[in-house]
Amino acid sequence: MKKPERYFYPAVFTYEPGQEIAVFFPDLDCATSGVNEDDALLSARELLGVVLFGLEEDGEEIPAPTPLSNIAMEANERAVLVDVYMPSVRQARVNRSVSRTVTLPAWLNAAALERSINFSQVLQDALKAQLHLG
Repeated sequence: MKKPERYFYPAVFTYEPGQEIAVFFPDLDCATSGVNEDDALLSARELLGVVLFGLEEDGEEIPAPTPLSNIAMEANERAVLVDVYMPSVRQARVNRSVSRTVTLPAWLNAAALERSINFSQVLQDALKAQLHLG
């Protein structure tokens, strides 16, 4: 089944004097916050992407979003429809770094350290060359 490119979920922005704007996704039971509306929206998008990516990766069911008109709010709350573009979220997760342990002769390690060789870069370059990845 093809994964959606974009998800839209309602979030409740809560405004309290002297506090960050709280953001809660009722359908996903997760929350974040921001120092202003721009920051709160960016944080909400990032959280939405991470949570939905996790659900996708784990093969869990992704709940249907509640329509904005069905979101109950207090006087200091506003419902906001937050969207996330998943191809960029998925690609960012694929490009994350991972640690690998390598074994090499002590003399080679000493020579490389003496010359301030970046082991990670050399290994990446060698693997790309070996795999013909450019």
